[in-house]
Amino acid sequence: MPRTVALSDIRNIGIIAHVDAGKTTTTERILYYTGRKHTIIDIHDTKDLKSSTTTDYMEQERKRGITIQSAAVSTFWRDKKINLIDTPGHVDFTIEVNRSLRVLDGAVVVFDGVAGVEPQSETNWRLADNYGVPRFCYVNKMDRSGANFVRCVDMIKKRLGSRPLPVQIPIGSEDNFRGMIDLIEMKALVWDSDDKDATWQSLEITPDLADQLHITVPSDRKLLSEVAKYRTEMVDTCLEQDDEAMDAYLTHAVVPSADVLRRAVRKGTLNSAFTPVLCGSSYKNKGVQQLLDAVVDYLPAPTDVPSIKTVDVDGNEIGERKCSDDEPFSALAFKVINDVYGALTFIRVYSGVLTKGASVENSTRGKREKIGRMVEMFAKEANPIDEARAGDIIEAQSRAGEVRCRTRQDGARRPLVASGN
Repeated sequence: MPRTVALSDIRNIGIIAHVDAGKTTTTERILYYTGRKHTIIDIHDTKDLKSSTTTDYMEQERKRGITIQSAAVSTFWRDKKINLIDTPGHVDFTIEVNRSLRVLDGAVVVFDGVAGVEPQSETNWRLADNYGVPRFCYVNKMDRSGANFVRCVDMIKKRLGSRPLPVQIPIGSEDNFRGMIDLIEMKALVWDSDDKDATWQSLEITPDLADQLHITVPSDRKLLSEVAKYRTEMVDTCLEQDDEAMDAYLTHAVVPSADVLRRAVRKGTLNSAFTPVLCGSSYKNKGVQQLLDAVVDYLPAPTDVPSIKTVDVDGNEIGERKCSDDEPFSALAFKVINDVYGALTFIRVYSGVLTKGASVENSTRGKREKIGRMVEMFAKEANPIDEARAGDIIEAQSRAGEVRCRTRQDGARRPLVASGN
């Protein structure tokens, strides 16, 4: 069966954050706005156990209102396939984040606009650094009392040692949060309602914008008065990634277009030169569509990350595999769960094609196993499939049960643990 989604159109991403920063709320909105769900379930509505969010479906997750185990979902945005893993934020479940980051190509790091960088934010950031995962930041909960975008950006710089690059700045805060300034397009995106189906207006940025939108808090008005400064800083930083655009800008005063800036932001994100920063309020349905655009525009496809190093059963490096359907099959089994479907092994396919009934070599056991069942998971739902190709994240069972594999804990990035010819 031919490939249905080009490798360059796939995004394997995770959402990581401290507990209660809004990861699952953001995931619910992503699924709603991409058309995978027709209703939105909020965390506080699940404690009666009569309903659940898509990714927090376990009884204990619904009772406690937190994510305990990582859950995978797939959806589409702008014709790009997004394989998304919602990870836990509680320190007790850090291993779940570790397992997920080993196989993800990119990540969205969510911050509480009030608390900023919290302890588990730092832990997850270091894990992402360990695996070389490109990421961007999303300052959530800008509608909450005490939200402060500038303070959060400053904490990202000082506590995480990152180079934050705001590509958006908020319009207002707390109860008067109206939207954000898109510094790339230089437009004000303004919502008139908190309704889930509310659309935004794209307004010109004028000196009296704060008065037009009834922004009265002095700090919010000051931030809007500094739009030109933020824009200049963003352009200067982006042009470091594009010598031709830099030369045109310095020599002939040619202002780079929005497309040139987006390409530069993407390049800087992939090589970790800086970390883009967005803002919004997922609970109030503001900024999620822009976050999805950023996933497509800035985070890597499987073809944008280095080839994986293959290892033998003793952990010795024996070669590498490019992310291509034409390469021999290789995959990493990163998690095993037991549920109503039996024992399922989560697998990230790095190269080649895996078909139902295929025989693959299990490098942990040193023997071959036959794949009996393959599914694409949508949280707790299992959709049977007949094949998986490079770049896919699927779940599989062998005829003898789950495909048992162990992972290495040394510095090798994305090791091979299961392969077949």
